[in-house]
Amino acid sequence: MTPAISRFPVPALLDLPQDLQQALLAVQEKAGFVPNVFLVLGHRPDELRAFMAYHDALMLRPPSGPQGLTKGEKEMIVVATSGANRCLYCVVSHGAILRVYEKNPILADQLATNPLKADLTPRQQAMLAFALKVSLDSATLVETDFDALRAHGFTDEDAWDIGGIAAFFAMSNRMANLTSMRPNAEFHLLGRVPRAPKAG
Repeated sequence: MTPAISRFPVPALLDLPQDLQQALLAVQEKAGFVPNVFLVLGHRPDELRAFMAYHDALMLRPPSGPQGLTKGEKEMIVVATSGANRCLYCVVSHGAILRVYEKNPILADQLATNPLKADLTPRQQAMLAFALKVSLDSATLVETDFDALRAHGFTDEDAWDIGGIAAFFAMSNRMANLTSMRPNAEFHLLGRVPRAPKAG
């Protein structure tokens, strides 16, 4: 028997409001499946809409400048902070996305376990140190934390991006743990093995 993906009732895709159905069918067409996070949070459609809008505002926002965050670096923040928050769903799902973006099958495992031992640049280490402080101990943020980012070429707008992603996913981690959200099986192998060549 397959374990439930949530401890709360999970709506069928076609039982969601029309706008959410369309959004999730578009995700399914692109990814090949609907990530469980959307179905689990669909238990409260208004909250799912807000979650998706805030997620996209953070993760799809263009870099604030030439030294701004890449898509891969944004996912590094998610995986490292989700590992620190012991969030199975976010580590597995965003670890898969990170592997695809960075074309690196081991980086996500390193970040989820111990970012200090991961194969990162000094710039990325500074980024993650700031992100982890926002996620785990934000009350102790001081100007020297921002100075450490500036020393690696990050702007204050970049600091907002780093902190915003860490803060949003701290909430997401807690909701995933609250609901006992289970990752889709598809995420586990994504980006670990080469894709089979397309026929034709």
